[in-house]
Amino acid sequence: MRGSRALLLVVAIMFGATPLHAEGRLNVVASFSIIADFVKNVGGERVKVTSLVGPNGDVHVYTPAPQDAKTIADAQLVVINGLGLDGWLPRLLQSSGSKAVVVTASEGVSPLKLGSQADPHAWQSVGNAQIYVKNIRDALAQADVGDADYFRQNAARYLAELDALDREVRNGVDQIPAERRKVISSHRAFGYFAKAYGIAFIAPLGVSTETEPSARDVAAIIAQVKKDKIPAVFLENITDDRLMRRIAEETGVKVGGTLYSDSLTDEKGPVATYIALVRHNIKALTSALGR
Repeated sequence: MRGSRALLLVVAIMFGATPLHAEGRLNVVASFSIIADFVKNVGGERVKVTSLVGPNGDVHVYTPAPQDAKTIADAQLVVINGLGLDGWLPRLLQSSGSKAVVVTASEGVSPLKLGSQADPHAWQSVGNAQIYVKNIRDALAQADVGDADYFRQNAARYLAELDALDREVRNGVDQIPAERRKVISSHRAFGYFAKAYGIAFIAPLGVSTETEPSARDVAAIIAQVKKDKIPAVFLENITDDRLMRRIAEETGVKVGGTLYSDSLTDEKGPVATYIALVRHNIKALTSALGR
């Protein structure tokens, strides 16, 4: 038996196969946890997925570690969000010498604009998440033709789950009186959600958590909360909550809970998957905004 294994290893080395090829799994690196979850759902047991930005990490301000260059160098596919979100990745790819195929999951999304910037948080619309999944499906099928049907079947199942999720969100929003469909959140991560589902989000931070609001910005938001009688302030899992609690205190508006924007939790947390993230957010919104 040992001799057979040794012979297989010699053959693999002779033909340039890596251990991951020998295992029959694609080595895929995702820029952050939500993308990684999409890849896992489509790739199943035929892929090995690594997320550079881990659970509860902030992709906007991530600083790559030396180990990330090796992780990228060993990858066959690198799946990124695009739309300016993972702007630190091109330099990392260059420094790693990676030969991986780079897949932009948001390709085909109609981007929202905030001034000159594209809003990168396209996955907040379940319809856009389906575009991500289709792009990932096609990339995996092209990279591993032998497992293409397997990837397509997984994608079809997952896309059906996302269809049901989209209906779930719309049904939840229908429970909220129209005049109460407005909230304050930390940064402008929910523009696509707002457009798709009709809840207005106001945020003191821009599309990136790197930005800092001025005193004038905060004062203007406090005035708007009072004027428009906004029902709830929401915290986010990736941002410091002190500013949002200050706005809540100065306006008397209740804190409606925590919304998950740019990151999943670990497996033991409340939003270990994209579907769990969307369900958590719509439940928090309907609970805080419904009468």
